[in-house]
This record gives sequence, structure tokens and C-alpha cells, in this order.
Amino acid sequence: MPSARRAGSITKRCECRGADGKLLGKSCPQLSKKSHGSLSLRQELPPDADGKRRTFRRTGYGSVRDASADLSRLQAILDLPGDDEDEQRRVGDLLADTMKRRADIPSSAEVQRRLGVGIPLDGKATVGEWLDTWFAAKKTRKTTNAGYASHIRVHLRPGLGHYRLDRLNVGQVQEFFDAIDDANETVAAENAARREQEARCSLGRPGAPKASERERLEAERAKLAAMPPYRRITGAATKQRIRATLRTSLNAAIRRQLITFNPAAWVELDSGKRPKAILWTQQHVDRWRETGETPSGVMVWTPQQLGVFLDEAEPHRLYAFFHLIAFRGLRRGEGVGQDWVHVDLDGQALTVAKEIVVDGWTPTETAPKTDGSAGTIGLDSVTVQVLREHRARQEAERAASGAAWVDTGKVFTTESGEWLHPDVVSKTFRRLYEAAGLPPINLRDLRHCAATLIHAGGGDLHAIKETLRHSTIKLASDTYTSLLQEVDLEIAERAAALVPRARRGQSEAPPPAAVPETGPAASQPASADGMSTTVRPVTDNGQASA
Repeated sequence: MPSARRAGSITKRCECRGADGKLLGKSCPQLSKKSHGSLSLRQELPPDADGKRRTFRRTGYGSVRDASADLSRLQAILDLPGDDEDEQRRVGDLLADTMKRRADIPSSAEVQRRLGVGIPLDGKATVGEWLDTWFAAKKTRKTTNAGYASHIRVHLRPGLGHYRLDRLNVGQVQEFFDAIDDANETVAAENAARREQEARCSLGRPGAPKASERERLEAERAKLAAMPPYRRITGAATKQRIRATLRTSLNAAIRRQLITFNPAAWVELDSGKRPKAILWTQQHVDRWRETGETPSGVMVWTPQQLGVFLDEAEPHRLYAFFHLIAFRGLRRGEGVGQDWVHVDLDGQALTVAKEIVVDGWTPTETAPKTDGSAGTIGLDSVTVQVLREHRARQEAERAASGAAWVDTGKVFTTESGEWLHPDVVSKTFRRLYEAAGLPPINLRDLRHCAATLIHAGGGDLHAIKETLRHSTIKLASDTYTSLLQEVDLEIAERAAALVPRARRGQSEAPPPAAVPETGPAASQPASADGMSTTVRPVTDNGQASA
């Protein structure tokens, strides 16, 4: 449809009706009077989806001025789409509906805001429609978008998608999150019932079931098959992330002037704080061996345990990868994505400029998630030597591969030079620490060992924040306060033991606690499983001293 539109018109029309309710038209006896009739406007609209013509008509105006004002408002709205036929149709739908409902004609500015974001122009956009529109325009990286998409598909659209965007309130959002809590209780109960039913389905003894037990087992297994499968509970941290997705999308709607208030910002939720980092002390290790339970979601090895792991990992071709994470705190994706061009061994510096993340199962190279994640960190002389040895090993692998070598320029690669898959690195890490008999930590928790070593070496929270490249010092504080307290207590015990006392016999004074050391000073050896409370420091070559 061309951008030119037909001019509207303002006329005076008789509205008188006969006894049958029909308009009298030309048969009205009052037509001869000059003042008879009421003013009306007429404006042709863009065709509908089937190509049929439409006309906007409205009557009952008290003056030509009022009718002209509405006609001008109509024509300003019709000018907005230009030559875009789809937007012309949307504008026509809006005005046709406005005429049918005898609603006020909206301002052109309001229509323009809605026209630009692709949501319904009549102000009836739902939360679900806005979430789809907002997500389609997101320019964030794939892994971030995958999180947004999951929150929208699994939680937000089913729970809030049917509400009007401009009428969403705090109460509705609070009910949505309360419903997640209720569902969690149901899931927990169903999971517990399934575990109990699985126990009933077991014989409790080796061998085939007796004839008398076979019928009972078949009945119990039929009950198990009819039960819901195991499901995951939506935890406090996940709810915080869901709320963050909703809040971010509604803030975008405020910037577009579609709404004026963000109800997601006022909902009360559990704190969902990140777990505190806790050292694997002997007491925690003993408890884990008995029950299989870990005290926190973030567990950190002691320096002695780290030494045991490094001893186990040193013969492996990826030893330098684990050493770099443990001492300099790189993230998994940053280590896998590190390029040699951003490593200055002579200048003892490494710049984090890229990372490799997993989209489903496919590795994808991307820039660090935040500006704070990208940065340059210093390399100690031990780490520099470890990286030199790794580069010599890599050059030997290049020579052995010949023409099959893939020159990716990465510091850590497969034997043929290709990218390392991040999940493969995690599995390798797990195999190595299990072989060493160490308590479990995640690969990302190996990065937290760097915080312990930095603090034991005299660094404060700011030094930890800068090395690990946290966005704020509060993030470092929330994660490591409890961890550093345990290290500080050991330091305090040693400090107290340094002061000689005349009134207290040495036999009465408590023995000083061992302080985690990272230097080359000699120390008592750890036990075979690395769990001894005696100190086993990490030496200059990255190994635990004998």
C-alpha cells in the first residue's frame, strides 16, 4: 500500500431514528433546520489482512473544532508506518478496534513507542509477548541468552505470561514465586516417595527372587513405573536468577515507556546468597568419608591437599593448566581459551582476552563476560617456568603431528593442536584428584585455592579481587570471608606463640597451630592421602615438599 492516504472529512449527519430504530436519513422532517444533525468525521484506514477496505467513522461532536482535533490525531497515527505494509495493517487494526469500542483515540507518541518494539498497539500486550519481544532483541552472548531462554520457557511464560504487561503488580509476581515454593514441596515429596518405592523394589539379597517374592516385586515395580520421575527443585539462587531475568526485561519496558513501574524489584525472596568457601579440614574430610556429605557448595583444598593434587597431576600433559588455575585463579573457560599471543613469559604477565564456553555441547569462543573479567595478571617465577615446560611439550606434540597439527594458537590444546573441550578438562581434573584420594571439589573451586594462597602470602581482599577479577570486592568478601577466617586463626595462633611469657610455663602454653605455607621452607610431610594436619607446603617447582 502506498504511503499516501486519502484525506478525511468532517460532515454533519442526522442521527434521528424512526419507531423501528432505523435511521430516518433523508426522510427526517428536521433536515430543513440549519442547526439539525451532529458533526461526524470519516477517515479511510489501511486494508485488513484480507485486503478489505476499512473506514473509521465517529459522530456526536459538539463543534467542528473537536471533530478536527480527532481527525488530526487519526492522521498523525496513520503517518507513522510510512511504507511498511505490516505496520500499516497493525495501525489499521488498532484504529478499527478503537472505533468499535468507542475508546479515546490514542496519542501518536504512544502508538509510536509500541510500534517500534513490535507489541500490540492497543495496550493489551501480555508479559509473555513482551518477554518474547525483549529476548529477540538481546545482543548478549549465547550462554547468557540460553539462561534467559530457559527462565522464560520454563518459569516466566507459564507463570506470568498471561498477565497484561501494563497491569502486572507486586502481588502477582509474589504469587508466582510462592507457587514455585509450593511446587518445590511437591517435588521433594514425590522424589522421597520414589526413593522409598525403589527400596521396596529391591530384594535386599543377591540372587533371583523366590516364587513367593516374584509377585510382590512385580506389583511394587508397577507402582514405581506409575510414579513421577525424579525432578530438580528450584533453589533460592535459581529463583534469584529468574527474578533478575524478569526485572531486566521489565526495566527495558520502562525505558521504552511501555510501563512506569517494575514489580519484580519489590518481591521478597530468600537471600539466595552464594555459599561460603570452606576449607577441607581433617574434621570435614572425616565427616565426608562417613556420610558423603560436603559442608558447602564451595569447598577448597588446603595447601597440603593442593600439593598432593599437583604431585598427582604433574606427569599429565595438562599439568600447567591446573597449576595456572590453582595459583593465578583463571576460570575454566579463560584457561581453555587462552592464546599464546597474550602470554608474556619474559615480562611475567598474562592477559585474559578470550574464553571458550559450552553452548549445549558445542565449544564457542567469546569475549569475557564482563569488562572486569578481562585483564592482565602477574605470573610468579614458578608459574613462568611451568608454562615454559608446557610450551616445550606442546612443540614436541606439534612436531610429532606434522601436517595434521591444527594451529589454533591456544596455550592448552589437544595432542593435535585443536581446542580443548571445557567439559573434558573437568573430567580429567576429577579423575586426577580421585586417583590422589582427595576429597571432592569442582574445577571452578580449584580457582578458589588461589584465594587461600594469596591471603597466606600476605594479600588482602582487594588483592584477591584483583587477581581473581571479581566485579566487586563485596563478591570476594561474600565468598571468602569464612575461608580466610580459618587461615587467620592459624596465623593468630602462631603469633601468640611468638611472645615469651615468664609467668606461664612453656608446658602450659598451647602448641602453635601449623600455618599454611607456600614458600620453600621445610615442613613435616603429609600422610599418604594428604589429609594430615601437618603442613605440606608447595615448593618452587609446584610440587609438595617431601
